[in-house]
Amino acid sequence: MRLKEEYKKSGYFWLPDRIENKLPGTLSILDGGDIELEVVGLFSENLKSIVEDDDLSRIIGQVERDGLVTLENCYYIKRNIAFEGISKSLIRVNQALCGVAFDKDEEIKFNSLSFTVEGLNEWLGISGIRVSYGEGFKTANIEYIPQEELVYKLENGIYLHIKLLYSLPGFPVISEAKVSERAYFKLSSQEAILLPEFIRLLQKVTYFMCFAVDSTVSILDVTANSDEILEKGKENSTRPADISVYYPSLPFSQEIPRIKIHEMLFRFDRIKDNAESIFSNWLKAYSIIRPSLGLYFSAVTGSHKFLDGKFLALAQALETYHRRTSSDTIMERGKFRSLFASLLCKCPKLHRDWLYSRLRFGNEISLGQRIKAIIEPFKSYFGNRDERKKLIRKIVVTRNYLTHYSEELEVEAAKGAELWVLCEKMAAIFKMHLFQQLGFSVAEVQEIINSNERLKRKLGEI
Repeated sequence: MRLKEEYKKSGYFWLPDRIENKLPGTLSILDGGDIELEVVGLFSENLKSIVEDDDLSRIIGQVERDGLVTLENCYYIKRNIAFEGISKSLIRVNQALCGVAFDKDEEIKFNSLSFTVEGLNEWLGISGIRVSYGEGFKTANIEYIPQEELVYKLENGIYLHIKLLYSLPGFPVISEAKVSERAYFKLSSQEAILLPEFIRLLQKVTYFMCFAVDSTVSILDVTANSDEILEKGKENSTRPADISVYYPSLPFSQEIPRIKIHEMLFRFDRIKDNAESIFSNWLKAYSIIRPSLGLYFSAVTGSHKFLDGKFLALAQALETYHRRTSSDTIMERGKFRSLFASLLCKCPKLHRDWLYSRLRFGNEISLGQRIKAIIEPFKSYFGNRDERKKLIRKIVVTRNYLTHYSEELEVEAAKGAELWVLCEKMAAIFKMHLFQQLGFSVAEVQEIINSNERLKRKLGEI
């Protein structure tokens, strides 16, 4: 979660069932979403509860400007007990909801969750701003036309909205006239759902954006709304209150990404005619290949400081992806079970456990066979038969060496620049399969590759 500025506010904090024991403190939220609460004193009122620990699953507070806050899943990271003088304790907070106070056992449910993602405006490529210039660029006419909201049905009655928030110049206009526009996503449900369900879906959408723009992008400005939590509007009307949500979300990079349109894998314009299908395909694929996606994104988002770790994550991502999407085995399953039972039956009882552990996964195809099958739909990008065989061999040997560090494999394993090139190719292979999971045809994938210099370089490295 990206924060435009550090959040640090003073206030009073208490446990939901101990409202009479309010402690002064400071709530701090750092860039990335890490949340800490420093309080003066302890929530405990007696020595027994101090020793046995307080129930800090939920803390309520009231801070400057934001008013009421609900802090979720809290625990002490530093607790001072001073029998004389002032004691300060530091508490880690998993989630902060600003603008509301929930009761002790009240479920946190909302009807919508709005958020934006870095690079969303560039990826969307939609704007209502129109500028026309007069002769010699001596005059200019600026026009703004509000854009229609885009709505797509996802799963379990949840909808994904893409909206443009805009602001127009105020009055009087003397020295500056400014029109600003910002795109954001909104997840909505007619029936209120638990916040963690919204957050899981938000994360899937964020990773979709990471893939589309081919960069590590983070969320920002997360706001929840509930039909049951209202605030006063104009002329005594009411409307759903905006509840700001903070938490340490993934993906996140310390450096703000530089989003370049020409380096994106695809923009919204390419999928706009079947966007609902593309979003649905991504969610379905996520549920099936989630472990491999986690490994892939850990490799390409810079989570691994060393190239060895990045390579192993990509190798495991490809292997896991094939396991999740293919039922290939060495022999027909029934035939293998029969052979397995026969061998165990003939094996001396003393060694059956050993033989069982050796044969248990004996029908699994090898990593080399899995990589070969993964490359097959796009084999034209990996040279002739011998070149592909060499590439597969290099991946397998390097994976085995970095896993077991066998001396006999050290000479043949990729290192340095060769290992980096191997990682680039493996990442490109995974990308091409994600295109297929989204519903792109082989021809469309080839078109994307041919129009993306960055991806062509990954495939063309020798």
